[in-house]
Amino acid sequence: MKKFYISLLGSALLSIVVLGWLIDAFSQQAHTPQDEFSQQSKMIMGFSKQLANIPTSERSDYVKKLALEFDVLIDYKPNESLALPPSLLLQMHTPGGLILEDQQGFYMLYSSAVLNPFHLSMRLDKIFDSEQHNDIILTLLFYAGLCVFMGFIIAPLAKRLTVLNEAAKKFASGNVQARIKVSHFTYIKDVELTFNRMASQIEKLVAENKLMASSLSHDIRTPIACLRFGLDAALDSHDEQKIKQYLTRMENDLDHMESMLSSYLAFATLEQNANKLTYSSTNIKSYLEDILVQLAPKLEMQMLSVQLNSTDKIINADLHWLARAITNLLTNASDFANQHIYLSAKLHEQQLIITVEDDGPGIARENFSNVFSPFFREEAHRNRADKSYGLGLAIVEKVADWHHGSVKVSKSTQLGGACFTLTIAQHHNS
Repeated sequence: MKKFYISLLGSALLSIVVLGWLIDAFSQQAHTPQDEFSQQSKMIMGFSKQLANIPTSERSDYVKKLALEFDVLIDYKPNESLALPPSLLLQMHTPGGLILEDQQGFYMLYSSAVLNPFHLSMRLDKIFDSEQHNDIILTLLFYAGLCVFMGFIIAPLAKRLTVLNEAAKKFASGNVQARIKVSHFTYIKDVELTFNRMASQIEKLVAENKLMASSLSHDIRTPIACLRFGLDAALDSHDEQKIKQYLTRMENDLDHMESMLSSYLAFATLEQNANKLTYSSTNIKSYLEDILVQLAPKLEMQMLSVQLNSTDKIINADLHWLARAITNLLTNASDFANQHIYLSAKLHEQQLIITVEDDGPGIARENFSNVFSPFFREEAHRNRADKSYGLGLAIVEKVADWHHGSVKVSKSTQLGGACFTLTIAQHHNS
Protein backbone atom coordinates (compact mmCIF):
# COMPACT_ATOMS: atom_id res chain seq x y z
CA MET A 1 0.00 0.00 0.00
CA LYS A 2 2.92 2.36 0.54
CA LYS A 3 3.67 2.15 -3.17
CA PHE A 4 0.06 3.11 -3.93
CA TYR A 5 0.12 6.13 -1.61
CA ILE A 6 3.36 7.41 -3.14
CA SER A 7 2.09 6.88 -6.69
CA LEU A 8 -1.23 8.58 -5.95
CA LEU A 9 0.41 11.60 -4.32
CA GLY A 10 3.05 11.87 -7.04
CA SER A 11 0.51 11.63 -9.84
CA ALA A 12 -1.72 14.23 -8.18
CA LEU A 13 1.12 16.72 -7.85
CA LEU A 14 2.41 16.02 -11.35
CA SER A 15 -1.02 16.32 -12.93
CA ILE A 16 -1.72 19.61 -11.16
CA VAL A 17 1.62 21.10 -12.24
CA VAL A 18 1.44 19.87 -15.84
CA LEU A 19 -2.22 20.69 -16.38
CA GLY A 20 -1.85 24.06 -14.70
CA TRP A 21 1.10 24.94 -16.91
CA LEU A 22 -0.67 23.83 -20.11
CA ILE A 23 -3.89 25.66 -19.28
CA ASP A 24 -2.01 28.80 -18.27
CA ALA A 25 -0.05 28.77 -21.51
CA PHE A 26 -3.23 28.25 -23.52
CA SER A 27 -5.02 30.95 -21.57
CA GLN A 28 -2.27 33.45 -22.19
CA GLN A 29 -2.34 32.71 -25.90
CA ALA A 30 -6.12 32.83 -26.07
CA HIS A 31 -6.44 36.06 -24.06
CA THR A 32 -3.77 38.32 -25.50
CA PRO A 33 -5.19 41.83 -24.98
CA GLN A 34 -3.60 43.16 -28.18
CA ASP A 35 -5.39 40.50 -30.23
CA GLU A 36 -8.71 40.97 -28.47
CA PHE A 37 -8.70 44.79 -28.89
CA SER A 38 -7.05 45.01 -32.30
CA GLN A 39 -9.96 46.96 -33.73
CA GLN A 40 -9.81 49.52 -30.94
CA SER A 41 -6.05 49.84 -31.49
CA LYS A 42 -6.59 50.71 -35.13
CA MET A 43 -9.32 53.17 -34.15
CA ILE A 44 -7.20 55.08 -31.62
CA MET A 45 -4.25 55.22 -34.05
CA GLY A 46 -6.65 56.62 -36.66
CA PHE A 47 -7.81 59.28 -34.22
CA SER A 48 -4.17 60.17 -33.58
CA LYS A 49 -3.55 60.73 -37.29
CA GLN A 50 -6.60 62.99 -37.53
CA LEU A 51 -5.40 65.03 -34.54
CA ALA A 52 -2.12 65.68 -36.34
CA ASN A 53 -4.01 68.00 -38.68
CA ILE A 54 -5.81 69.81 -35.85
CA PRO A 55 -4.23 72.78 -34.03
CA THR A 56 -3.07 71.95 -30.51
CA SER A 57 -5.53 74.34 -28.87
CA GLU A 58 -8.51 72.75 -30.63
CA ARG A 59 -7.60 69.09 -30.11
CA SER A 60 -9.48 68.66 -26.84
CA ASP A 61 -12.77 69.80 -28.39
CA TYR A 62 -12.15 67.72 -31.47
CA VAL A 63 -11.66 64.59 -29.33
CA LYS A 64 -15.03 65.20 -27.69
CA LYS A 65 -16.65 65.37 -31.13
CA LEU A 66 -15.01 62.07 -32.06
CA ALA A 67 -16.36 60.50 -28.86
CA LEU A 68 -19.89 61.55 -29.75
CA GLU A 69 -19.57 60.63 -33.40
CA PHE A 70 -18.11 57.13 -32.85
CA ASP A 71 -19.88 56.48 -29.50
CA VAL A 72 -16.66 55.75 -27.57
CA LEU A 73 -15.27 56.96 -24.28
CA ILE A 74 -12.09 58.78 -25.27
CA ASP A 75 -10.11 61.60 -23.61
CA TYR A 76 -7.20 63.82 -24.53
CA LYS A 77 -4.95 64.34 -21.50
CA PRO A 78 -1.40 65.41 -20.71
CA ASN A 79 1.17 62.72 -19.93
CA GLU A 80 1.86 64.37 -16.58
CA SER A 81 -1.53 63.15 -15.32
CA LEU A 82 -0.35 59.52 -15.55
CA ALA A 83 1.31 57.93 -12.53
CA LEU A 84 3.18 55.29 -14.58
CA PRO A 85 6.80 54.18 -14.63
CA PRO A 86 8.92 55.24 -17.64
CA SER A 87 8.83 51.73 -19.13
CA LEU A 88 5.05 51.83 -19.44
CA LEU A 89 5.09 55.40 -20.71
CA LEU A 90 7.30 54.24 -23.55
CA GLN A 91 4.82 51.49 -24.44
CA MET A 92 2.20 54.13 -25.14
CA HIS A 93 4.26 55.08 -28.22
CA THR A 94 4.20 51.54 -29.65
CA PRO A 95 1.70 50.35 -32.28
CA GLY A 96 -1.41 49.24 -30.45
CA GLY A 97 -0.65 51.42 -27.46
CA LEU A 98 -0.69 50.39 -23.81
CA ILE A 99 -3.62 48.40 -22.46
CA LEU A 100 -4.30 48.58 -18.71
CA GLU A 101 -7.03 47.28 -16.44
CA ASP A 102 -8.81 48.88 -13.51
CA GLN A 103 -11.96 48.14 -11.52
CA GLN A 104 -14.16 49.28 -14.40
CA GLY A 105 -12.43 47.16 -17.01
CA PHE A 106 -9.78 47.72 -19.70
CA TYR A 107 -8.62 51.05 -21.17
CA MET A 108 -6.05 51.95 -23.82
CA LEU A 109 -3.39 54.69 -23.70
CA TYR A 110 -1.75 55.88 -26.91
CA SER A 111 0.65 58.64 -27.76
CA SER A 112 2.98 59.58 -30.60
CA ALA A 113 5.53 62.18 -31.57
CA VAL A 114 2.69 64.33 -32.90
CA LEU A 115 0.62 64.09 -29.70
CA ASN A 116 3.47 64.31 -27.19
CA PRO A 117 3.30 65.51 -24.38
CA PHE A 118 -0.35 64.49 -24.58
CA HIS A 119 -1.98 61.12 -25.05
CA LEU A 120 -5.30 59.58 -25.94
CA SER A 121 -7.17 57.46 -23.37
CA MET A 122 -9.99 55.25 -24.60
CA ARG A 123 -12.20 52.95 -22.53
CA LEU A 124 -12.44 49.42 -24.01
CA ASP A 125 -15.53 47.27 -24.03
CA LYS A 126 -14.56 43.74 -22.91
CA ILE A 127 -16.74 40.79 -23.83
CA PHE A 128 -17.17 39.33 -20.36
CA ASP A 129 -19.48 36.51 -21.47
CA SER A 130 -16.91 35.13 -23.88
CA GLU A 131 -14.16 35.28 -21.28
CA GLN A 132 -16.32 33.65 -18.65
CA HIS A 133 -17.26 30.91 -21.12
CA ASN A 134 -13.59 30.26 -21.84
CA ASP A 135 -12.79 30.14 -18.13
CA ILE A 136 -15.48 27.53 -17.57
CA ILE A 137 -14.13 25.43 -20.43
CA LEU A 138 -10.57 25.65 -19.07
CA THR A 139 -11.77 24.74 -15.58
CA LEU A 140 -13.63 21.71 -16.90
CA LEU A 141 -10.59 20.69 -18.93
CA PHE A 142 -8.42 20.95 -15.83
CA TYR A 143 -10.65 18.72 -13.71
CA ALA A 144 -11.17 16.30 -16.60
CA GLY A 145 -7.41 16.00 -17.03
CA LEU A 146 -6.99 15.51 -13.28
CA CYS A 147 -9.60 12.74 -13.33
CA VAL A 148 -7.78 11.06 -16.22
CA PHE A 149 -4.51 11.14 -14.30
CA MET A 150 -6.14 9.80 -11.14
CA GLY A 151 -8.01 7.14 -13.11
CA PHE A 152 -4.79 5.99 -14.72
CA ILE A 153 -3.30 5.46 -11.25
CA ILE A 154 -6.39 4.06 -9.50
CA ALA A 155 -7.53 1.72 -12.31
CA PRO A 156 -4.89 -0.98 -11.50
CA LEU A 157 -5.88 -0.81 -7.83
CA ALA A 158 -9.57 -1.24 -8.67
CA LYS A 159 -8.71 -4.19 -10.89
CA ARG A 160 -6.67 -5.92 -8.20
CA LEU A 161 -9.37 -5.25 -5.60
CA THR A 162 -11.85 -6.91 -7.95
CA VAL A 163 -9.55 -9.95 -8.22
CA LEU A 164 -9.25 -10.03 -4.42
CA ASN A 165 -13.02 -9.76 -4.02
CA GLU A 166 -13.65 -12.62 -6.48
CA ALA A 167 -11.12 -14.84 -4.72
CA ALA A 168 -12.72 -14.04 -1.34
CA LYS A 169 -16.18 -14.92 -2.73
CA LYS A 170 -14.91 -18.27 -4.05
CA PHE A 171 -13.24 -18.99 -0.73
CA ALA A 172 -16.39 -18.06 1.20
CA SER A 173 -18.49 -20.33 -1.02
CA GLY A 174 -16.40 -23.33 0.02
CA ASN A 175 -13.59 -23.38 -2.51
CA VAL A 176 -10.73 -23.38 0.02
CA GLN A 177 -8.23 -23.75 -2.82
CA ALA A 178 -9.05 -20.29 -4.22
CA ARG A 179 -5.90 -18.18 -4.47
CA ILE A 180 -4.83 -14.88 -5.99
CA LYS A 181 -2.24 -14.93 -8.74
CA VAL A 182 0.04 -12.19 -7.49
CA SER A 183 1.07 -9.65 -10.12
CA HIS A 184 4.23 -7.57 -10.09
CA PHE A 185 2.20 -4.54 -11.22
CA THR A 186 0.04 -4.15 -8.15
CA TYR A 187 -0.17 -1.71 -5.25
CA ILE A 188 -1.51 -4.29 -2.81
CA LYS A 189 0.97 -7.11 -3.21
CA ASP A 190 1.30 -7.46 0.58
CA VAL A 191 -2.49 -7.77 0.92
CA GLU A 192 -2.64 -10.42 -1.81
CA LEU A 193 0.20 -12.43 -0.27
CA THR A 194 -1.44 -12.17 3.14
CA PHE A 195 -4.73 -13.43 1.68
CA ASN A 196 -2.96 -16.41 0.09
CA ARG A 197 -1.19 -17.23 3.35
CA MET A 198 -4.46 -16.97 5.25
CA ALA A 199 -6.25 -19.15 2.69
CA SER A 200 -3.48 -21.77 2.83
CA GLN A 201 -3.56 -21.80 6.60
CA ILE A 202 -7.36 -22.16 6.71
CA GLU A 203 -7.26 -24.89 4.06
CA LYS A 204 -4.66 -26.73 6.08
CA LEU A 205 -6.68 -26.41 9.29
CA VAL A 206 -9.88 -27.55 7.59
CA ALA A 207 -8.09 -30.56 6.11
CA GLU A 208 -6.57 -31.43 9.48
CA ASN A 209 -9.92 -31.12 11.24
CA LYS A 210 -11.58 -33.38 8.66
CA LEU A 211 -8.74 -35.86 8.95
CA MET A 212 -8.80 -35.75 12.73
CA ALA A 213 -12.58 -36.33 12.83
CA SER A 214 -12.25 -39.23 10.40
CA SER A 215 -9.30 -40.79 12.21
CA LEU A 216 -10.84 -40.34 15.63
CA SER A 217 -14.12 -41.92 14.56
CA HIS A 218 -12.17 -44.82 13.07
CA ASP A 219 -9.67 -45.39 15.89
CA ILE A 220 -12.14 -45.04 18.72
CA ARG A 221 -14.34 -47.85 17.44
CA THR A 222 -11.93 -50.55 18.63
CA PRO A 223 -11.79 -49.56 22.32
CA ILE A 224 -15.54 -48.90 22.33
CA ALA A 225 -16.17 -52.35 20.90
CA CYS A 226 -13.85 -53.84 23.52
CA LEU A 227 -15.70 -51.99 26.25
CA ARG A 228 -19.03 -53.23 24.96
CA PHE A 229 -17.75 -56.80 24.77
CA GLY A 230 -16.25 -56.62 28.27
CA LEU A 231 -19.39 -55.09 29.74
CA ASP A 232 -21.63 -57.76 28.19
CA ALA A 233 -19.30 -60.52 29.30
CA ALA A 234 -19.16 -59.16 32.87
CA LEU A 235 -22.95 -58.93 33.05
CA ASP A 236 -23.38 -62.50 31.80
CA SER A 237 -20.67 -64.02 34.02
CA HIS A 238 -21.27 -65.24 37.57
CA ASP A 239 -17.58 -65.89 38.27
CA GLU A 240 -16.15 -63.02 40.35
CA GLN A 241 -12.62 -63.75 39.14
CA LYS A 242 -13.65 -63.43 35.49
CA ILE A 243 -15.68 -60.34 36.26
CA LYS A 244 -12.56 -58.72 37.73
CA GLN A 245 -10.59 -59.68 34.65
CA TYR A 246 -13.21 -58.12 32.39
CA LEU A 247 -13.23 -54.93 34.48
CA THR A 248 -9.44 -54.76 34.34
CA ARG A 249 -9.56 -55.01 30.56
CA MET A 250 -12.26 -52.36 30.44
CA GLU A 251 -10.10 -50.07 32.57
CA ASN A 252 -7.21 -50.55 30.15
CA ASP A 253 -9.53 -49.78 27.25
CA LEU A 254 -10.68 -46.60 29.01
CA ASP A 255 -7.06 -45.58 29.60
CA HIS A 256 -6.39 -46.15 25.93
CA MET A 257 -9.38 -44.01 24.95
CA GLU A 258 -8.35 -41.27 27.36
CA SER A 259 -4.82 -41.25 25.97
CA MET A 260 -6.17 -41.17 22.42
CA LEU A 261 -8.55 -38.29 23.11
CA SER A 262 -5.86 -36.32 24.93
CA SER A 263 -3.50 -36.70 21.99
CA TYR A 264 -6.13 -35.69 19.48
CA LEU A 265 -7.25 -32.66 21.48
CA ALA A 266 -3.66 -31.59 22.07
CA PHE A 267 -2.97 -31.70 18.36
CA ALA A 268 -6.21 -29.84 17.57
CA THR A 269 -5.10 -26.91 19.78
CA LEU A 270 -1.48 -27.07 18.69
CA GLU A 271 -1.82 -24.30 16.08
CA GLN A 272 -2.64 -21.78 18.81
CA ASN A 273 1.02 -21.86 19.83
CA ALA A 274 2.25 -20.73 16.40
CA ASN A 275 2.29 -17.05 17.40
CA LYS A 276 3.54 -17.64 20.94
CA LEU A 277 7.11 -18.71 20.23
CA THR A 278 9.73 -17.46 22.66
CA TYR A 279 13.20 -17.38 21.13
CA SER A 280 16.33 -17.78 23.23
CA SER A 281 19.96 -18.81 22.72
CA THR A 282 21.82 -21.91 23.81
CA ASN A 283 24.77 -24.11 22.94
CA ILE A 284 23.42 -26.73 20.56
CA LYS A 285 25.72 -29.53 21.72
CA SER A 286 24.83 -29.13 25.40
CA TYR A 287 21.17 -28.77 24.42
CA LEU A 288 21.15 -32.10 22.58
CA GLU A 289 23.04 -33.82 25.41
CA ASP A 290 20.34 -32.71 27.87
CA ILE A 291 17.63 -34.15 25.61
CA LEU A 292 19.48 -37.49 25.43
CA VAL A 293 19.75 -37.56 29.22
CA GLN A 294 15.96 -37.22 29.48
CA LEU A 295 15.46 -40.09 26.99
CA ALA A 296 18.15 -42.28 28.55
CA PRO A 297 15.74 -44.61 30.46
CA LYS A 298 13.76 -45.44 27.30
CA LEU A 299 16.93 -45.93 25.25
CA GLU A 300 18.53 -48.14 27.92
CA MET A 301 15.39 -50.23 28.29
CA GLN A 302 15.42 -50.91 24.56
CA MET A 303 19.21 -51.43 24.64
CA LEU A 304 19.87 -48.75 21.99
CA SER A 305 23.07 -46.78 21.56
CA VAL A 306 23.00 -43.15 20.37
CA GLN A 307 25.95 -41.51 18.66
CA LEU A 308 25.98 -37.70 18.90
CA ASN A 309 27.92 -35.58 16.43
CA SER A 310 27.20 -31.91 16.97
CA THR A 311 28.80 -28.53 16.37
CA ASP A 312 29.63 -26.50 19.46
CA LYS A 313 27.93 -23.25 18.46
CA ILE A 314 25.15 -20.99 19.74
CA ILE A 315 21.69 -21.27 18.17
CA ASN A 316 18.50 -19.20 18.45
CA ALA A 317 15.10 -20.91 18.58
CA ASP A 318 12.09 -21.62 20.76
CA LEU A 319 13.92 -24.18 22.86
CA HIS A 320 10.77 -25.79 24.26
CA TRP A 321 9.20 -26.63 20.91
CA LEU A 322 12.53 -27.47 19.28
CA ALA A 323 13.16 -29.99 22.08
CA ARG A 324 9.65 -31.36 21.48
CA ALA A 325 10.42 -31.89 17.80
CA ILE A 326 13.82 -33.51 18.43
CA THR A 327 12.36 -35.73 21.15
CA ASN A 328 9.63 -36.89 18.76
CA LEU A 329 12.23 -37.75 16.12
CA LEU A 330 14.36 -39.67 18.64
CA THR A 331 11.30 -41.45 20.08
CA ASN A 332 10.20 -42.45 16.60
CA ALA A 333 13.72 -43.72 15.86
CA SER A 334 13.83 -45.71 19.12
CA ASP A 335 10.50 -47.38 18.29
CA PHE A 336 11.91 -48.87 15.09
CA ALA A 337 15.70 -49.00 15.57
CA ASN A 338 17.42 -52.35 16.11
CA GLN A 339 20.56 -51.22 17.90
CA HIS A 340 21.88 -47.85 16.75
CA ILE A 341 20.68 -44.25 16.43
CA TYR A 342 22.75 -41.42 14.95
CA LEU A 343 22.06 -37.78 15.95
CA SER A 344 23.90 -34.88 14.33
CA ALA A 345 23.61 -31.07 14.27
CA LYS A 346 25.38 -28.39 12.23
CA LEU A 347 24.99 -24.78 11.14
CA HIS A 348 24.98 -24.01 7.42
CA GLU A 349 24.11 -20.69 5.76
CA GLN A 350 22.10 -19.31 8.71
CA GLN A 351 20.25 -22.60 9.14
CA LEU A 352 20.36 -25.22 11.85
CA ILE A 353 20.31 -28.73 10.38
CA ILE A 354 19.52 -31.64 12.72
CA THR A 355 19.62 -35.23 11.45
CA VAL A 356 18.25 -38.34 13.18
CA GLU A 357 19.05 -41.76 11.63
CA ASP A 358 18.35 -45.32 12.75
CA ASP A 359 19.10 -48.88 11.64
CA GLY A 360 15.46 -49.97 11.57
CA PRO A 361 13.34 -51.08 8.62
CA GLY A 362 13.05 -47.51 7.29
CA ILE A 363 10.09 -45.97 5.50
CA ALA A 364 8.81 -46.99 2.09
CA ARG A 365 9.69 -44.41 -0.56
CA GLU A 366 6.06 -44.04 -1.63
CA ASN A 367 5.25 -42.87 1.92
CA PHE A 368 7.92 -40.16 2.10
CA SER A 369 5.33 -37.47 1.36
CA ASN A 370 2.70 -38.94 3.72
CA VAL A 371 4.70 -39.72 6.82
CA PHE A 372 4.29 -36.17 8.22
CA SER A 373 0.52 -36.14 7.71
CA PRO A 374 -1.48 -36.27 10.95
CA PHE A 375 -2.68 -39.76 12.00
CA PHE A 376 -0.67 -41.49 9.27
CA ARG A 377 0.91 -44.82 10.19
CA GLU A 378 2.47 -47.32 7.84
CA GLU A 379 0.57 -50.58 7.82
CA ALA A 380 3.78 -52.54 8.39
CA HIS A 381 4.56 -50.49 11.52
CA ARG A 382 1.18 -50.32 13.21
CA ASN A 383 1.99 -53.08 15.68
CA ARG A 384 5.44 -51.68 16.55
CA ALA A 385 4.09 -48.72 18.57
CA ASP A 386 0.71 -49.44 20.07
CA LYS A 387 0.41 -46.02 21.74
CA SER A 388 1.25 -44.09 18.61
CA TYR A 389 -1.53 -42.17 16.91
CA GLY A 390 0.50 -40.84 14.01
CA LEU A 391 0.90 -37.36 15.53
CA GLY A 392 4.57 -37.25 16.52
CA LEU A 393 5.98 -36.48 13.07
CA ALA A 394 3.07 -34.15 12.28
CA ILE A 395 4.08 -32.10 15.34
CA VAL A 396 7.67 -32.05 14.10
CA GLU A 397 6.51 -30.61 10.78
CA LYS A 398 4.49 -27.90 12.57
CA VAL A 399 7.46 -26.91 14.74
CA ALA A 400 9.65 -26.70 11.63
CA ASP A 401 7.04 -24.54 9.91
CA TRP A 402 6.81 -22.22 12.93
CA HIS A 403 10.58 -21.73 12.73
CA HIS A 404 10.39 -21.02 8.96
CA GLY A 405 12.06 -24.32 8.25
CA SER A 406 11.24 -27.81 6.98
CA VAL A 407 11.57 -31.50 7.76
CA LYS A 408 12.06 -34.33 5.28
CA VAL A 409 12.68 -38.06 5.34
CA SER A 410 15.03 -40.24 3.32
CA LYS A 411 16.99 -43.46 3.66
CA SER A 412 20.00 -43.44 5.97
CA THR A 413 23.22 -43.98 4.03
CA GLN A 414 25.23 -45.11 7.06
CA LEU A 415 22.66 -47.08 9.11
CA GLY A 416 20.25 -48.22 6.40
CA GLY A 417 17.04 -47.20 8.18
CA ALA A 418 15.11 -43.93 8.17
CA CYS A 419 16.86 -40.56 8.07
CA PHE A 420 14.93 -37.46 9.24
CA THR A 421 16.42 -34.04 8.51
CA LEU A 422 15.04 -31.05 10.47
CA THR A 423 16.06 -27.62 9.17
CA ILE A 424 15.12 -24.34 10.90
CA ALA A 425 16.08 -20.78 10.11
CA GLN A 426 18.07 -18.94 12.70
CA HIS A 427 16.30 -16.15 14.57
CA HIS A 428 18.56 -13.26 15.56
CA ASN A 429 17.49 -11.17 18.50
CA SER A 430 17.56 -7.45 17.78
